[in-house]
Parts: sequence; structure tokens; C-alpha cells
Amino acid sequence: MSRIFLLLVAALKFGKLVPTVLSMVIAIGAYALVYGWRYAVGFVAMLLIHEMGHYVAARQRGLHVGLPTFIPFVGAWIELKSMPHDAETEAYVGLAGPLMGTVGAIAAWWLVRDGGPNWLLAVAYAGFMINLFNLIPLPPMDGGRVTAVLSPRIWLLGVPILGWMLFTHFSAILLIVAILAAPHVFDALRMGSRNPETPGYYDVSPRVRWEYGLIYVGLIAFLAYMTNDLDRELKREARRQGLKTVLERSAKFLYGVGTAVNLAEMVDNIGQS
Repeated sequence: MSRIFLLLVAALKFGKLVPTVLSMVIAIGAYALVYGWRYAVGFVAMLLIHEMGHYVAARQRGLHVGLPTFIPFVGAWIELKSMPHDAETEAYVGLAGPLMGTVGAIAAWWLVRDGGPNWLLAVAYAGFMINLFNLIPLPPMDGGRVTAVLSPRIWLLGVPILGWMLFTHFSAILLIVAILAAPHVFDALRMGSRNPETPGYYDVSPRVRWEYGLIYVGLIAFLAYMTNDLDRELKREARRQGLKTVLERSAKFLYGVGTAVNLAEMVDNIGQS
């Protein structure tokens, strides 16, 4: 009986993994059709590392959370089945994704520097760009969750950023983000740093605000530097290879951002060099 029970438990645990694994395989297949399998696997790995950062942080704070789900050309997310009880917990979970995602991007970048295949440079660039994009200070982006611990009014700074991106790189993804962000913007205008519906939610010590604020700004600065650095390096590599640059098109479709050379179409060529 004990063996049967253990088998049932194992089957239930495996069953929970099926949607995640299946959606990952579908996402890899979809990206591979456009960019080749190397970049597809690396790109989905960057998304997985980012989302697992959120997952682990949520579990650490005692929140009930689902495993990541992937949708090709949209992204990935985890479902919080129980919501944070205070802004600090929300910021902790929100910051964990970009932090872990940055570690993953650094790992890909380091492998290239250590003699790894050059196509990993495109994966590293994608990792840095994804996490920088997610730090826009406006919900439902991770940056909006992090800055909630500072003051919801900071979300207003994200409005012109998102507006500029919509104007210069319009995409359906950005439009969806704007629609989801609208209620939060109105909340920020109405309530300032306090929400009358959840008294005490934003009550955190100045020390906690400083800690999250410094980490948030420092992470943005690092990601911006690395994104710009790889941007220039990929452009040089593209010119050297004599290959067409395509980041504006692909990044606009995927995330509505990007100003550099996407080596996704170069993966197979570079990977063999």
C-alpha cells in the first residue's frame, strides 16, 4: 500500500509539471521555426530562470503559486494563487525574477567569454533585455511590483516610458500591458502612497524602502549597461559576418523594445564559426 501511495504522489507531482513542460516544448518549437533551435532553447531558458526566481521567492514567503506557463511570442508567467499581504512581500517576489534572470544572462555571457559558442551572445543579450524591460516601474511589470514598496506614485514615471515605447515600437504586447496598467495608474493618482481598501499594505520602514530602492536602481543601471554593451558587440559581429540586422523587427514583435542587432537569424551561421 505504501508503494502505491508513493506512486500516486509521484504521479500527482509529475502531473503538475506536464503543463509547464508541454508549454515549454511548444514555445521552443515555435521560436525554433523562426530563429533556429539553439536560440530557441536559450531564449526559453532565460524565461524559465526569470520565472523560477518569482516561483522560489513566492514559496519562500509562504504564497501558493503555480509553476511557469509559456506562450510563444508573448512570454511566460507564474500564477499567484494567494496574493501578498504587504508591499514588501510583493516587492520581494517581483524583484526575484529580474535578479535570477540577470544571473542567467550573466552565465550565458560568461560562457561566451570562456570560449563558448558565439550564438550564446544573442541569448545573453535577450536575457539582459527581457529583465530590463520587466523593470519598467508600472504594474503589471515586475518594476511596478518592486516600486510599490517605495510609493505607488512612482508608477506615474512608467507612463511616459510605456507611452514612448508604444509610439516608437507599437506592438500588441505593449498595448495589453498598457490596458492592464491603466487601473493601477488611476489608483496611484487617487491614493498616493496609501490604499484605503488595504490599510497598512504600504507601511514599511524607511530602511526597507532604501534597500529595495538601491537594488532596483542598481539592477537597472547594470542591465542597461550590459544591454548597450552587447548591442554594440552584436552590431560589430553582424557587420563582420555581413549578415542582415533584424532586432528592430523581431524585438518589436516580441516585446516592442530593442535598438540593437538581434543575432537570432545568425545563430546557425555563427554557431558553426
